[in-house]
Amino acid sequence: MKKIKEWFKTKEIRYTLFALAGLFLGWLFFSPSSTPSPANDEQHSHDSIEGHTHSHDLQQDENGVWTCSMHPQIKQDKPGKCPICGMDLIPLRKSGNNHENVDPSAIQLSEEAIALANVQTSRVSKENPVKEVRLYGKIAPDERSLQSQTAHVGGRIESLAVDFTGETVRAGQTLATLYSPELFTAQQELIEALKMQQPALIKAAREKLRLWKMTDAQITAIEQSGTISPTVEIKSNTSGIVMSKRVSQGDYVSQGAVLFDVANLSKVWAMFDAYETDLPFLSKGDPVTFTMQAFPGKAFKGRIAFIDPIVNPTSRTSRVRVEVANPGMELKPEMYATAIVDAPLKGYKDQIVVPQTAVLWTGKRSIVYVKQPDTTTPTFLMREVELGPSLGNAYVILKGLADGEEIVTNGVFSIDASAQLEGKTSMMNNDGNAAHPMTGHAGHHMHGETAAQSTTPSKHAMFGVKGACDMCKQRIEEAAKSVKGVTSASWEKENQMVHLQFNPAQTSVDAIAKAIAEAGHDNDKYKADDSIYNKLPACCKYRQ
Repeated sequence: MKKIKEWFKTKEIRYTLFALAGLFLGWLFFSPSSTPSPANDEQHSHDSIEGHTHSHDLQQDENGVWTCSMHPQIKQDKPGKCPICGMDLIPLRKSGNNHENVDPSAIQLSEEAIALANVQTSRVSKENPVKEVRLYGKIAPDERSLQSQTAHVGGRIESLAVDFTGETVRAGQTLATLYSPELFTAQQELIEALKMQQPALIKAAREKLRLWKMTDAQITAIEQSGTISPTVEIKSNTSGIVMSKRVSQGDYVSQGAVLFDVANLSKVWAMFDAYETDLPFLSKGDPVTFTMQAFPGKAFKGRIAFIDPIVNPTSRTSRVRVEVANPGMELKPEMYATAIVDAPLKGYKDQIVVPQTAVLWTGKRSIVYVKQPDTTTPTFLMREVELGPSLGNAYVILKGLADGEEIVTNGVFSIDASAQLEGKTSMMNNDGNAAHPMTGHAGHHMHGETAAQSTTPSKHAMFGVKGACDMCKQRIEEAAKSVKGVTSASWEKENQMVHLQFNPAQTSVDAIAKAIAEAGHDNDKYKADDSIYNKLPACCKYRQ
């Protein structure tokens, strides 16, 4: 009986606990104090918006459009795989710029996104552009100082006083001794004329010996001694370095044969090759600064003394000559040199100049991104510009920008990629229709490349091309770009590969490879003709 009473007592306790818990929950959910007042609701909404203003600059497109991060031209109305690369599709996002009065096609990025993309901007201004022209060449002797040492009478080389190339000689120094029967006979005629005391014959014999470059002292010695010799010494007529030796001891030579070439190297020429595209910017008298591989860190200066008026039909270059004093003889013929000419563009004064990194070029149009003023969130708007001459690391802008505007100079591609993902006007999307989704299989192709071509005509290709130096790089890229339909070409010296961007409707890889071979460079498809290859500068001989 006692156990039953204890059991009832425990059960009552349990019911009591359950009842109290029910009353508490009812008070919690249905109490008027738990319902937020309009004032509290407004404050709560305000706090929520304020707390997320700067952390959510992007929001998902309410239309439910899905795209590929690698191929933004792909748009679908449901999740899936990219038909080109097979990657998972991501939701298309749009800028949350509805709270600001900005252009609908503008791109807004948070401060965090700008920092991650390393976006940098600068203000543009008008200036007098200067083009940096880079030239490649080598040192050569001054042609005006070259002197040929010749045999003035026929005979045999008895001995050589100078017997190797590169030897230093001085004016009047004996170069060789020549045995000449003709000279021996002429000396006999002079002796006989003296014996006969015939002034006319004596004068004629002396003139004959002078024509053979015998000096008056040598002729007087013959007349006084009465002895003749069948040998004659050949004297140097200049001081300098023996550039070439064309005879050996015992050789028979005819009158006028060249024995040695001697050059005075106290003044030399720096001969550079300038591409025809750079010739309009070069003028006689322009200052030139060049460096030598043999003297790293040392700069040599001179001025352009001559520009060859004829363009080489194979290399498409003209020779540019710079005259340089060489008192210490440190500049030696055939040394390689790299020159930089800062050529002012006289026809483009007071023009806007922007860094090369600020411009995206598609082959048909060039664009920059301009930062919009008076916006709380950093906002960028794409703008097409008309390019002038390239300055190497900068471009002259003819149309599209105003003095004082702020443009993106670094991270342009990241901003353009954001525009593509948001379905707005971008570098590759000029009609603004990229945001329209594809439903089902609309617009899909069986082959990925065909799908890409349906959106843009640009196609990438790469193949091996042989080369040896920076001149080769410029020549290869120029040859590829000369083919109609090629929008860009970049040759890498390290792996001997060329990367191409071209329109397959206008040209082909085969045609581009053939053009490169015609410029003198072997590649995976064609070998350059030997006659073309042999005309390349010495630094470009990649077959060695």
